[in-house]
This record gives sequence, C-alpha cells and structure tokens, in this order.
Amino acid sequence: MNTNAILNKAMENIESNISSSEELVGIDEVQKFLNRSRASVYRYTNTDVRNLNPNFNPRKLNPEYRSDQKDPLKFHPNEIARFAKDILRIKEVTVEVLNSPSSATQNVLLQILQELKSIREILEKN
Repeated sequence: MNTNAILNKAMENIESNISSSEELVGIDEVQKFLNRSRASVYRYTNTDVRNLNPNFNPRKLNPEYRSDQKDPLKFHPNEIARFAKDILRIKEVTVEVLNSPSSATQNVLLQILQELKSIREILEKN
C-alpha cells in the first residue's frame, strides 16, 4: 500500500469519526425530544449493570456502543425516532440535531485532518 493510499484511508476514518460523533445525542436531548422526565428516559433505556453493551431490544431505547461504564449514554437520532414512534406511539416524530459547540477533542482532530491534507498535497506534488 503506497503512502497516498494510507493517507486517504486515514482521512476517511477521521472524517467519518468526526461526523458520527456529532450526530449522537445525550440523555438531556432525548428528554427534550420525548418530552419525558429524566427518570423516564433512564427507565426506557436498554442498560444492564452486568453487561456494558446489551443486545438490541426492540422494546427499549438502545444507546450506542460504549467502551467504558463511565462513558455517558449517547443515542442516534434514528433510534430515538424509532422508539418514539414504535413504543411510545408518538405519531409525528421530528428529531433535530443541532451542531454542538466545538470541543477540544474535535478541534484537535480537525487540526490533524488539515495537517494530513497538507501532507497529502506535498506528496502528490512530488
């Protein structure tokens, strides 16, 4: 595999990770979307103290994959909409995800991405 192919693959991975993490929402946003109390949202959520990432449960609100028990619960907007429509029987469901303010991690990743792009341009010239 040549250097250009490696850089292209790295940039694709970084861009997909940035965009996928921006789409996920936390408990507070779910609470607003569903118009339910925080306690209700936690009752709806598919969690298990013995299993960090339980199997998909169609009767529950399924969070995204977590690598640590201390990681906050995050949900994909499509999962929130599915749960609201199928389980809560909410007829019209609109989940709007607004861009969150840039985090330090996101800023560092974007700087890395820019640096990789400039390296790619240099390599392509040579």
